[in-house]
Amino acid sequence: MPEDRPRVTVCRGCCCGTTRKHPQVDHDGQVRVLREALDGTAEVRLSDCLDACAHSNLLVVHPSPAARAAGAKPLWLGRVLDDRALREVIDWISGGGPGVVPPPASLRDRVVTPPNARTPPRTT
Repeated sequence: MPEDRPRVTVCRGCCCGTTRKHPQVDHDGQVRVLREALDGTAEVRLSDCLDACAHSNLLVVHPSPAARAAGAKPLWLGRVLDDRALREVIDWISGGGPGVVPPPASLRDRVVTPPNARTPPRTT
């Protein structure tokens, strides 16, 4: 990423982003809203599956490179299923996102532990 800005990875694989699991959600519309609202503020990209299906719709907010260098970590957010949740995510990222401003209290109950953090490292 050439610019110093946050990045958002939106899961759109096996169950996140599908009408099979969440028929009431306009999945393509969510991505369109994110891209339009964050244009110039954050890169929005899609992932096939982030392996945390129990928390769909899932997205990961990555800090900007400068915030990452200062110690900020990506924040995984689950159950982003309605316009209000999406707007809260957009507003937080627009304010700087991880490492710049803390997530609003309204997003704290959506925080998900990344799958690789739950699995102990393999030893040989």
